[in-house]
Amino acid sequence: MAMRLQKELDKLKKQILYLGAIVEDHVDMAIKSVEKKDAALARQVIKADLEVDEIEVEIEEECLKLLALHQPVAEDLRFIIAVIKINHDLERIGDEAVNIAERMVYISTRAPVPVSFDYKLMSEKTRAMLNSSLDALVNMDEDLAQKVRLKDDEVDQINREIYDHIKQAILKNPDKGGYLINLFSIARNLERIADHATNIAEEVIYLVEGVIQRHKRK
Repeated sequence: MAMRLQKELDKLKKQILYLGAIVEDHVDMAIKSVEKKDAALARQVIKADLEVDEIEVEIEEECLKLLALHQPVAEDLRFIIAVIKINHDLERIGDEAVNIAERMVYISTRAPVPVSFDYKLMSEKTRAMLNSSLDALVNMDEDLAQKVRLKDDEVDQINREIYDHIKQAILKNPDKGGYLINLFSIARNLERIADHATNIAEEVIYLVEGVIQRHKRK
């Protein structure tokens, strides 16, 4: 029974890492669609989200099956619970990638408004956080997971700065409010992706140390 459970847990880990790779690819595509103002690429992200939803359901069902059939305890139970939470965060990251893509499709139909910022630094930091959180999961690397947690404040600060820029732009161009709000929404979506990456990192710490990290962020 123990050997069978271990095989099922190994399979579950491969499934969650596979989902992570797909979601990471969707985030990259969404960011690239913004950088290149590519509405066609953005539509690909929207269309591809169905696969993420299907895999998320499959993983959740697998977790529930393992809980019911094997009644795991200790580290095995902790792993399954963490996978359930990480699975949800990855699905939400996929949704945020879709949100970015939808904003891009809308923006592509409107005349551009000059703004004094871009998403380059924010998107780079967000991408790095997501990548590092998944690497931490692969290697059960607590130190790397802690670094992801500390990076979250940097993304939050950039989000606040973009908000200030958008607020000033709306004052100067009140008739372009819809366009500018969609620009800010992209920053908000990136910030949420960083939050979910932080959640994943915290689950890795939970797996390694058995300590819940939520609400302990600096």
